[in-house]
Amino acid sequence: MLISYHFPPVGGAGVQRPVKFVKYLRRFGWEASVLVAANPSAPLSDESLLGDIPAETHIERARTWEPSYSMKAKVASDTTSTTTAKGPRRRLARALRGAAMLALQPDPQVLWLPSALRAGSHLLRGIHHDAILATAPSYSNLVLGALLKKRFGLPLVLDFRDEWDISQRYLENARQNAFSFAVQSRMQRYILQQADALICTTKSSARRLQDRAREAGSHAASTCIYNGFDEDDFAPGQAAADIVKSEPNTFRLVYTGTLWNLTSIEPLIAAIEVLDASAPERLAQLELVIVGRRTEQQERLLDRVKKTRCRLRLEPYCDHSRSIAWMRSADALCMLLSDVENAHRVVPAKMFEYLSLGKGILAIAPDGEATDIIKEHKAGYHFQPCDVLGIARWLLDRMQGGWRTLPNDNAVKIAQFSRARLCEQLVRILDQLPMAL
Repeated sequence: MLISYHFPPVGGAGVQRPVKFVKYLRRFGWEASVLVAANPSAPLSDESLLGDIPAETHIERARTWEPSYSMKAKVASDTTSTTTAKGPRRRLARALRGAAMLALQPDPQVLWLPSALRAGSHLLRGIHHDAILATAPSYSNLVLGALLKKRFGLPLVLDFRDEWDISQRYLENARQNAFSFAVQSRMQRYILQQADALICTTKSSARRLQDRAREAGSHAASTCIYNGFDEDDFAPGQAAADIVKSEPNTFRLVYTGTLWNLTSIEPLIAAIEVLDASAPERLAQLELVIVGRRTEQQERLLDRVKKTRCRLRLEPYCDHSRSIAWMRSADALCMLLSDVENAHRVVPAKMFEYLSLGKGILAIAPDGEATDIIKEHKAGYHFQPCDVLGIARWLLDRMQGGWRTLPNDNAVKIAQFSRARLCEQLVRILDQLPMAL
């Protein structure tokens, strides 16, 4: 049984990992049922991902008591508002909102837990299962997996799509203080003690989680299974007319994915502003395409580009096939990581799809596992987020004609990141699990 609060028609890069596991598990002799939220509070949808789910898959849905995502975002915005409105009623309202957010530990999806526990128990009683696989975020999924493991004695695998500590520190709308830190530390200790196997999406995160497991007294082994790319998603197709470049002499730089504080676009914008002052005619040849969701802070940063000669195209979140079409249309692809604590352990999921296309990657990120992978496969160019002048020089060189696609001579090595091969790694872990108690 796979536990994943977020599941199609919910969209987003994180949803693709459990979807692809369900798609390919049967190839290696495992069938999966899925426990999901019936009314998920999520910002994105992508019904095209439903096409990857085998028709025979049993999906158990449990309702959550959460408010809508837009309501949660409004509450978070009001709580941190810097408006001048004052008064005891306003202060009380803000205090109550802040207290409510801090009470929902480890995340608001804890409101899904009671009904999900009932639905999961019903599913496990009705259909024979050999293991439980819980994927996070949301981290309430992992708590649910631990509770079901304790109730039914099935071996438990915990899949950390993002590290708990990193995600909760930088997560949009997150609120943490000493109380929430203490509560979540105890929760992490509990789930690690219940786990039979641990999975992370980077090698450095797997090493970190292994240390945390040993500190908790757990003997569960921690393994890295990267995010990857599905070869089926990259079958040749006709691009939509609005995606094909109308100006063949422009250099198109494409970024796909969410822009938020862990993937801030500010260094790239600063480099564009440098070129606008020093080489405005050349900058007019740059087309920057941003595809995906953006926080308000990142939207304000992008407003600065509109004051330059750069051609800026902002696209909302779109279904996965259209996102890939945008990647195909690029002369180069942009990967961003902010220079913040522990960012060296993060590898953005989109990077593997970038790799599969064989186009040059502009990586603006601190040294870490993501940049090591890019260098190992000779897949692009790396600049520190503080190296604004270096980024500007790279852009200028591209617009002066040095923008041809890198030769894709790493196809065999990059194939290790195919979703099917990565699912095979998961199967090896499942096959080695202890028998149910």
